Amino acid sequence: MTLPTDRRAFLKSSALIAGASAVTSRPMAMSLESRAQPAAAAELRARLMECLGGDWPEPCELEPGVMREDQREGYRLLWVDYAVEPGDRVPAILMIPDGVTPASPAAGVALWHQHAGKWHLGKTEPAGLAGDRMHHTGVALARLGYVVLCPDALCFEERRDPEGRLKGGDYERYEFLRRVVQGRCMAWKNILDMRRAVDYLSTRPEVDPGRLGCYGHSMGSTHTWLVGPWEPRLKCLVGNCCLPTYRAIHRHKLLHCFPNFIPGFHRYGDTPDIAGLIAPRALHLNFGEKDASSPIGEVRRGMERIGQAYARAGAAGRFTWFVESGVGHVLSEKMWERVRETFRKYLS
Repeated sequence: MTLPTDRRAFLKSSALIAGASAVTSRPMAMSLESRAQPAAAAELRARLMECLGGDWPEPCELEPGVMREDQREGYRLLWVDYAVEPGDRVPAILMIPDGVTPASPAAGVALWHQHAGKWHLGKTEPAGLAGDRMHHTGVALARLGYVVLCPDALCFEERRDPEGRLKGGDYERYEFLRRVVQGRCMAWKNILDMRRAVDYLSTRPEVDPGRLGCYGHSMGSTHTWLVGPWEPRLKCLVGNCCLPTYRAIHRHKLLHCFPNFIPGFHRYGDTPDIAGLIAPRALHLNFGEKDASSPIGEVRRGMERIGQAYARAGAAGRFTWFVESGVGHVLSEKMWERVRETFRKYLS
């Protein structure tokens, strides 16, 4: 599939394109249920667009900036920012491996950080500057040779209340509700911001724009399957520990981060149906058997639905998933190995 390289042409066409390519320890086969011909992907995508809040705006100029640069062991670390909407700039950290240059570009990975109720942390955790060493995944990927972009999500780190009036979860709740009354939701804004992150990453001369992927843990995993249907430039997407279905949320009364909640969408489908729209591009998802935030019974049923979507797209082998027994909401060595394997397979 040939994708438009001009951003504006790309935006106009992207709502009609299913994607471009997808991974697993477990290829999915088409079941009898899948032959019942559920709503076509284009129809489901249209309904999802309505529930999110409507079409994406024409992109403003990125106007990228670099505030400072540090040399680390094996990579350079750049503090950057770029415009996502007029008057709204996203701070991010870009990590460029030693030896990667415009003359010798590398694959690029956008890395979406976790939530964990730690609004003071965003980009700096995956960039290895703060937080839990388990989630210093940007450093690990940079040392594997990928150019990595770690942006702040809305309401986190440098994107908390600029007036300082609302703290932590209060500001996040305000932003979610403010957007709902405007007819949009937090997921709409998160997706817009992530697409602009892909814009930025693809413009870096050190990055091969034909080899782009993304990774996220927890809320970052939610962000992965949210952005996937709308960003065909992402050839390979990997999420760790988060695919709560609405059925599971209602059954167990789960309180999840706001991007999971898309007003009205449960009339048309569930969260696995959103992830299924990523087909035929590579998608891999990891889960912990004891992760209470994504009850494993519902997860397994969700994986079957995603697998059916990939089978209908003729890409069954490009969707893979892994459940590690005995662990919860973590990034384990076994999970991380599958992250590395997926990127190695599709971004090399």
